[in-house]
Parts: sequence; C-alpha cells; structure tokens
Amino acid sequence: MSEYEKQSKISQFTVVNLRLGKLLAICSFLSLTLINPAIASEKLLPTLTVTGNGMERIATTLTQVRLGVEIQGKTATEVQQEVAKRTSAVVDLLRSKDVEQLQTTGVRLQPNYDYSNNQRRLVGYIGTNTISYELQTELVGTLLDETVKVGASRIDGVSFTATPEAISTAQFEALRNATIDAQAMADAVLKTLNLTSKEIVSIQVNEASFPPPKPIQFEQLSRANARVNTPIIGGEQTVRASVTLQISY
Repeated sequence: MSEYEKQSKISQFTVVNLRLGKLLAICSFLSLTLINPAIASEKLLPTLTVTGNGMERIATTLTQVRLGVEIQGKTATEVQQEVAKRTSAVVDLLRSKDVEQLQTTGVRLQPNYDYSNNQRRLVGYIGTNTISYELQTELVGTLLDETVKVGASRIDGVSFTATPEAISTAQFEALRNATIDAQAMADAVLKTLNLTSKEIVSIQVNEASFPPPKPIQFEQLSRANARVNTPIIGGEQTVRASVTLQISY
C-alpha cells in the first residue's frame, strides 16, 4: 500500500469519528430532553415572587426588675457588713414572694475619694450589691415598695415581657398572617394582569422577631420614699414575621 493510500484512509477514519461524535452528542441531548422535559422548560417557567408581612401584639404580663443596696461608710468592713445585712433582708423578702429568676447581678466595694484643692483624700467606701428577679406585672409595684422598706436603696430599672407561651403563640399567628398577606398580594397582581396562578414553587419563612420594649429607668430611691405607692403598668410586645412565596403562572 502506497503512502498516499495510507494517508487517505487515516483522513477518512478521522472524519467518520468526528461525525459519529457529533451524532452521539445530539442523541444524548434529545434523550435527556425526552426523558425529563422539565429540565428544558424549567428555566423558562414564569414566576412571581412576593413577600408578605405579619404582626401580632401581645400583652406584657411579666416584669423584670433590677434593684440593689448601696451604702457609704468610713471603713470597708463597716460598709460591707451593712450591705450584706440589707441585701439578705431584701433577698429573704423576694424569696417569700416566690419571684422567678432571682439572681445576684453585681457586687462592688470601692474607695470613696474627695477631690478638692487639687488633692485626693480618702473619705470612706461605697458598697453596692445588685440583684434581679421576675414577677407578674400587677404584683411588682407593691413588692418594690416593700423591698425599699427592708433595705433596698436603688432601683436601676424594670423591663416588660410576655410569657414564653404567649410569645410562641404570637409567632405562629404572625407567620399565618404573613402567609395570607403574601398570597393576597400575589392574587391581586396576577388578577390585574389577567394571569392565573398555577402552583407555589418555593416558600421561604423568615424567623419571627419580638424585640422587647425599652426598659423604664428609675432614679435612685431612698428609704424615705417607702411611703410612696409605686404604680407599674405593663405595655404591649410586637411579634413580626415575613413569608416569601414564589408562584408560577
């Protein structure tokens, strides 16, 4: 066989292989399309994406209180002993009232200086012991007055919250309202455009949020204020949620 005939056969073999490769690629594409036509049409499927918002208001029936004892004296021992004595009386009272989440939040003993004539002079010590607890809102006012009577000398603030059960129920309700809102918006848009919804392609549920109300701050109280009846009135807590729907039409 001549060199020319050999080259001719190699060229013919290459051309046949190229044609066969193209034919196999076309067959594979057609086979994939016929087996799963959704793959070819999925990208062209028209969809509408809407986000609905839901909100639920609930009453704050629990109050978190932060209070303490602050004493000034000449010696550290004197101050610390008096702080411990009054704090024990306050804690005993709170325990007798079955308050929840009673805990110490801070203990401090520091020197007290007088700054005059460009000089620093030690005049004594300041001791502080702070605690916090939780109680039904309607009982907080009376108990605050009682704690001041037995030794509390400062009320740092109160904040209101709903019960965990009420918050959980409100979360579900807010999500339900958000879903209804999203569906209503989608129906309004499609109806205006003379389109018909087919099915929900995807659902995205955003976590419901419930930011607590801002705490109410109290000025420092003295034991002389024990005769004052302290009114404590809770407010409302807002739980919000959002749901995103993707709907084909």
